[in-house]
Amino acid sequence: MIDFQSLKALLFTLAPFAIPYAISSFRKYQSYSRKSAHTLRPVPRRTGCALNILFVASIAFIIASFYAFSYENLITDTGSRILTPSNVLWERVAAGRPDRALTELDEKLKARLASTDGKCLYVMYGPETVGNCPFCSSDDPRSFFYYAVPEIFLPHLLNFVILGLVTSDTVAGKEGNRFRTLGTVIGCVLALLEITAWYQYDWKANARVTRASDMFQFYGWARLVRSLGFAVVDMGFAAFLWATATNRLMVVPPNAVDRVDQALRQMEMSGGKIAAAGIVKNAVITNEELRRRTEEFFKFDSERWTEVMADEEVERSIRQAQSEGRLDMGKIKAEAEKYVDNLIPAANADMHRTVP
Repeated sequence: MIDFQSLKALLFTLAPFAIPYAISSFRKYQSYSRKSAHTLRPVPRRTGCALNILFVASIAFIIASFYAFSYENLITDTGSRILTPSNVLWERVAAGRPDRALTELDEKLKARLASTDGKCLYVMYGPETVGNCPFCSSDDPRSFFYYAVPEIFLPHLLNFVILGLVTSDTVAGKEGNRFRTLGTVIGCVLALLEITAWYQYDWKANARVTRASDMFQFYGWARLVRSLGFAVVDMGFAAFLWATATNRLMVVPPNAVDRVDQALRQMEMSGGKIAAAGIVKNAVITNEELRRRTEEFFKFDSERWTEVMADEEVERSIRQAQSEGRLDMGKIKAEAEKYVDNLIPAANADMHRTVP
């Protein structure tokens, strides 16, 4: 198994660099999020596609974990143990076969399971690797590991493809593409951890087990942990992608090009609204009935406001506000003049030029 002291030494070596970097990165993004005050937004359409892929993949890996121990283990299925004599083991296997006829794989395994080492390797690497490897031998246990590497790495390759899809610009957009390096690192770490576990595991751990129920089936447990690990990682990556895409975490400010594009779009929308308002105004002016109704409305509005301002209670409230300093007519007049000057600067400039 993996040496705990080596693992601890590795953690002590990497922790002084990794932990401060993680803390500083989190504080930087947290500080920016507070300053920028970004509003939450719905999940972008393409990011939603990536989340759906991760959800389906997680469900598929969870279902696959139910079949982690579905392979045939001749030793445990027959109630045998590593020290059980080979003739007794195969007698039990034949008793469970139709017409006591051994399968082609059984015939290949006969020579490999004749020794204690072969049975230990069988429990660790499973029936397919031990039975079908053409160059493996119990005298060289590491040869079974080399033959099993493609089988071990194949599920990780599938997970690489999934992480690559959900971080591609085509599928997930820029929200997912920004974490492409992170997805690659996660996939590499998972593959490296499993390869290390297979390489470091003591394949003779079951040699002295006296009961079949106490035998540790490394092959089945490796498949179970791998499937559940993929499911947890994909669900965690989906949650992380959702949080970042909706501006709940690690908000990134838009670059200059995006800001210019957004400003241009807003200007185009404003220009369209102004043009529409001009069309409506021209239609009102050129139509006699609409022009008459407009004049009646403004006349009615002016009379109404005159009545409101002439009310004794309103006049008393205005005088009270002025006496308390809550209503500064000079300031209001100055702000109104400033607003008019900014609204029609050309007309204001012409007016100032005519004044001696």
